[in-house]
Amino acid sequence: MEKVENHTVEFKQSWHDEYLKTIAAFANTEGGTIYIGYDDRGEVVGLEKSETKKMLEDLPNKIRSKL
Repeated sequence: MEKVENHTVEFKQSWHDEYLKTIAAFANTEGGTIYIGYDDRGEVVGLEKSETKKMLEDLPNKIRSKL
């Protein structure tokens, strides 16, 4: 099954705080999923372990404070 972006699926190669807008949009509509560590074709490109750890620690706080 081919993975494609649509109105409820987004692929991002790495995290950038501007994607908080996408989270807000998903929260205000039907919901959705952001896949981090994937290219635009839905292929896994991965993340550095340190990048993943920091993102998992920081992201919940950013969502709470910004949204």
